[in-house]
Amino acid sequence: MNILRSPPVPFTDQASVSERRSNLLDASTISPAGFAWLMLGISVSMMLCGSVTFFIGFMLMPWVIGLLMVFYVAGIVSAISLLGRSIICNALAPPSPRKHIPDNCFFCSSLGFDN
Repeated sequence: MNILRSPPVPFTDQASVSERRSNLLDASTISPAGFAWLMLGISVSMMLCGSVTFFIGFMLMPWVIGLLMVFYVAGIVSAISLLGRSIICNALAPPSPRKHIPDNCFFCSSLGFDN
């Protein structure tokens, strides 16, 4: 906690410069054991958060796979329905009359297809 705490600020003007320096050095230094505990706390908290995230993902994975399968089945049913509708409508529809292209068509005469 020494590294996280701000240095003490003297409120009197009578404090000497050396006293201020010693207060700043004491508050800003940390022992090797304190640094090790700080790193241990950070690593444990990261492991716990990672484990919780992994557990949530592991529990939700069957739902994700199930939803994916529902979308695949819906896509296959939609494609089969569209294919069947196009075949049935094409088979039952009366043949459309062909359009008559006049003999004096400008496009045909410009290409040299005059009759």
